[in-house]
Amino acid sequence: MAKKYYKSPDTIHVKDDISIKEAVERLLDVYKLRRKFDETSIISAWPELIGPAISNRTQQLFIKEKKLFIRVESAVIKNELVLMRKTILKRVNEYVGKVVVEELVIL
Repeated sequence: MAKKYYKSPDTIHVKDDISIKEAVERLLDVYKLRRKFDETSIISAWPELIGPAISNRTQQLFIKEKKLFIRVESAVIKNELVLMRKTILKRVNEYVGKVVVEELVIL
């Protein structure tokens, strides 16, 4: 005959609480909003990622189909962005923690 073990209610600990961070992470994954959230966070962090000199001269910035589109006002800044292309892609993807942007398009 098998023995049955009972625990008193004081010794049973069920952990069904999760942190707010975990809850938001699950929400983003369940509703397939992760990619859009990552793209939005990149755009909002643009001045921090690239610096004030270039971010102040950025007229338009958006992400579409894993491409980061940047419109700037001067040819000098465009040239600087072309030279920094790999560094920018690395910084952007490191900020998010995964590859969100694969290509940089300067308009």
